[in-house]
This record gives sequence, C-alpha cells and structure tokens, in this order.
Amino acid sequence: MASVPSLASSVNQRVADALASALPDAGASDPLLRRSDRADFQANGILALAKKAKANPRELATTVVEGIETGGLIREIEVSGPGFLNITITDEAIIETLAARAADDRLGVPLAAKPGTTVIDYAQPNVAKEMHVGHLRSAVIGAAMVEILEFTGEKVVRRHHIGDWGTQFGMLIQYLLEHPHELDHKAQDGSEVSGEEAMSNLNRLYKASRTLFDSDEEFKTRARARVVDLQAGEPETLALWQRFVDESKIYFYSVFNKLDMDIQDPDVIGESGYNDMLVETCKLLEDSGVAVRSNGALCVFFDDVKGQDGNPTPLIVQKSDGGFGYAATDLSAIRDRVGTLGATELIYVVDARQSLHFKMVFETARRAGWLNDEVKAVQLAFGTVLGKDGKPFKTREGETVRLVDLLDEAVERATAVVREKAEKIGLSEEEIVENGQYVGIGAVKYADLSTSASRDYKFDLDQMVSLTGDTSVYLQYAYARIKSILRKAGEAGDRKPVAHPELELAPAERALGLHLDQFGELIAEAAAEHAPHKVAAYLYQLSSLFATFYEQCPVVKPEPELVVGENRLFLCELTARTLSKGMSLLGIRTPEKL
Repeated sequence: MASVPSLASSVNQRVADALASALPDAGASDPLLRRSDRADFQANGILALAKKAKANPRELATTVVEGIETGGLIREIEVSGPGFLNITITDEAIIETLAARAADDRLGVPLAAKPGTTVIDYAQPNVAKEMHVGHLRSAVIGAAMVEILEFTGEKVVRRHHIGDWGTQFGMLIQYLLEHPHELDHKAQDGSEVSGEEAMSNLNRLYKASRTLFDSDEEFKTRARARVVDLQAGEPETLALWQRFVDESKIYFYSVFNKLDMDIQDPDVIGESGYNDMLVETCKLLEDSGVAVRSNGALCVFFDDVKGQDGNPTPLIVQKSDGGFGYAATDLSAIRDRVGTLGATELIYVVDARQSLHFKMVFETARRAGWLNDEVKAVQLAFGTVLGKDGKPFKTREGETVRLVDLLDEAVERATAVVREKAEKIGLSEEEIVENGQYVGIGAVKYADLSTSASRDYKFDLDQMVSLTGDTSVYLQYAYARIKSILRKAGEAGDRKPVAHPELELAPAERALGLHLDQFGELIAEAAAEHAPHKVAAYLYQLSSLFATFYEQCPVVKPEPELVVGENRLFLCELTARTLSKGMSLLGIRTPEKL
C-alpha cells in the first residue's frame, strides 16, 4: 500500500499553495508549520515572508487565509498576533487519515525517497577480554539504528569491528602453545562450554600469561617473537590465534543473546580482517601526498589539530618501526566498505572520547577521495554510563562493572515486579520468567535509548524498572493494558474496532489521534538525525496521551452510542500497533499480558 500523507504535510501543502498565490514572485515558501497549544497547528512563516516582500504581515496573513482550500481537512483558521495562522483540523480528517494508516501493515509510514546503503559499525568487544558496561551503549544504540534505517527502506550492512589483533596476542598465543589444554572447548560432562565458562577460561589464561610475561624474561622474549610470527601469518600461530577468537565469540554471542540482539557471524569482521589492505592503504596515502614521512613514521597533518605545545598533532598511519596503528586499519575499513560494499553512508557508534581520532580519519579519507559528497561518514558518538553518584560506573571495589552482571540483575529486579502482578492477571511461572526477561532487558535498553546518545546517563536499576515515569516498563504496561481492553471488548461481543469519521471527537481523542498521525514523520526524523532517543520520546508521549484518553473517554461501555465504543476501540488498537512497532525499532519486546 502507498504511504499515507500526514495531516501536517497536507495542511502544510495547502498553506504553501496559498502563500505562492499571494506572493507569486517569492517562489516556493515554507509556512513553518508546527504543532501548537493554541490550535492543532500554527504557521509561523508569514512574518519573514512579509518582511522580505515589504508587506504588512497581518494583511498578508489575511490574504493567505482567503486563498487556503479548506475542504474536508481544515475546520478553522485564525489569524493571530502579527501574522501567525492558528489552524484546526476537522475530526473527520483525523479519523480518515488514521483509518488509512490502520489499513497498512507499515502504519502508512513512507519508505525513503532515495534509499542508499549504510554500513553501521557497532557492538565492538575485544577478543579475550570481558564485556563491561562501556560496551552497552554501542551495542544498544547501533542495533536500534539498524532497525530504524531498515524500516525506512535503507539497505543496512552490519559490521562488528572486534578487537582481535595486537601485541597482547603474542603473550596469549605463546602461553597457549606451552599449555595446550587451557582452551579445551568441552566441559567436564562433554558438552560445549557456556559463554560464562568460555570467558572464565580466557580470564584465567590471560592472568596466567601476564604473570609469566612479567616475571620470566625468556617467556617475554618468546612472546614478542610470537607477535612477529602472527603478523607474518605463520600457520600454527594463526591457528592458535583463531582459537582465541572462537572462544571469545562463544562468550560474545551469549552476552548479545542476553541483550536480545541477533549478531550474525558474517557481520563480525575485526581488525584482522583488513590486514591484507594495510600496506596498500599506506602506499595510496603516501603516493597521493595525503600522508608524509615524519621521523620515519607515515603521518597526516591538520591545521586545526595541535598539541598543548602548539605543534601539529598528526594522525599516525604507520609507525617508524613499520608497525600499523588503528588509523591504518580504520582507513582500510573505509576503503573496503565504500569500494566493496558500496556504502553511501558509514555510521560509527563509538565512544565520544574517540571523536578526535575519527575526525582525523574521516578528513584523511576525504583528502584521499574515499569519502565525498556522495559518500559520507559520521560518528554517532555516545557519552559515558554513570553510577547513581554521577561518576563513571564502577563496582564498590572500583573495578569496571561486568555487563552480564548488570543484565542479570536487571532481569532479576524486573521479574520481581512482574511477579507482584502475576496472580491478578493469571500469568504462569513460564510467562513470569519470560516477561521478566523482556521487561528487564527492555528497561536497560530504554534507559540508554531515551537519552540523547551524546549525553552521559545514570544507570539506576530502581528507576529503570519503575512502573511510573519515562521507563520501558511504563510503555510495556500501556501496551499490555490496551491488549487487555481489546480482549475484554471481544469477549463482550458487542464492540469491535471500527473507525467512524462521522463522530465528533473529545479533546483527549483528538490529542491521541494527532499524535498517532505523527509516527511516520518521527521515524524519518530519527533516521535522518541518527536519533533513536526521539523514537523513545514519541512513544512515552503516546503512552501518556493514551492514559489521559483512557481516563476521560470510556471505551468498552461508552454511553450512549455503540459506534462511540467502536471508534475508541479503533484508537486503542492503532495505539497498540504503533507502540509495538516503535518499541520493536528500539529492540524492546512488548508482552501482551503483563
């Protein structure tokens, strides 16, 4: 089905046509239509146009109103102040537009006019290292952007740029070579090891190898030689390195599974995936003059990047000893993503503290011609997860918080909340456990996604699983309440969701209907601005407007007309579908009984 134009876009077009008629020499003009507390919409663009045309703004506004076609869409237009237009929509237009949305599987949300190919780099854990709270934001924000962009019709390629290369692997591989049973994949009972067991094995091996590295000079020498073997592609060394990667993936996937995220193996391409491109990348940069040799290192300099001493701070692509840094890998990844994958946009969901690095990498890629007006790269930079005290989140002992511990605690708290209401709505133990998972993980995701990515936020589980306030639990309960209403109406047998455009709407019905109609525009805005927090804000307001509607407008037993109840059930059903779709774009489940 074709997309459904929003009420705002329809009104905007009619006002724009009247403006063009009133000021034919001004060309296409933006009425600057906005939602308003004085009417349904307010057009603010006439003042600027009047000033430009040296006309009286109120007289121009009056002329524009006379030329606006109202038929079926606009109930009333009032000229306010020096030339604002306060516009009220007909009740009929609201319900007819919502009925068209309800008839479409996509809720009338349009596909992008010119979809491209976006590569999103997110969820980037390190091999042989535990995932901590710092890994949460990249995974959750990136996964939401994948869903939002795909819903708009964009082709999205997922990339998980895991840390699977570097000098520490010489130490680990050499230790494993000398202690070959440390990473046996079978548990004592013969079964495959779990993610937790895999990480425990890796932690034990890392600590043992580090202790030996620091205390035994001969082992240290062998470990450093092993780094050379790794970089040279020596088969036995590579095979042992692969065991670390495989063991780590068992752990990674177990954590992502807890997060209710689908991570596919082909999408996991770490630093090692670009090794074969590094020499060529450096040659291309040096031959083109983008990079120059400085004290033996291959560097790119920038006029606006200087150190505290006032001297230029370069991006080091290749070290003076011939080794390659992160810049060489990141630039090679850009070449691959643009040249091989055909990307028109690259999104890096990476900690804000790496902003300078990516600024220099992107500028280098632009100078080299790998990025241009048709191919852009952006860092979706995120802030820090803080504790309740407003400081970086740590354990009481001052250590980094393990991500699995946070997720397990969130599920435990949420399950307790679900259990309190379970008997009243008849949930089985299996449903309690399942809903506890959905509520707990949803609470963690929503707390992250309801905050602008660039801002820090406090990790407060008590608030996250609260039934009140701006939480996913509040939204999930709103959805479950609506599904309960629809079930009860179905059981009564005399009510069904039917749109009735002929009915006059109560203020709470109008407010809910107008907000439902904004869903498509909101998704387009969130996609264009890489702003999943705007989806969260929309859904919270939708739930709040529904609560007011439900309080003020009896649904199942309205008096006196049968059709009033059908119309209100229609609003309930469309609200539930919009909530469910919006929450799914954030990666959050919506249980039907809660």
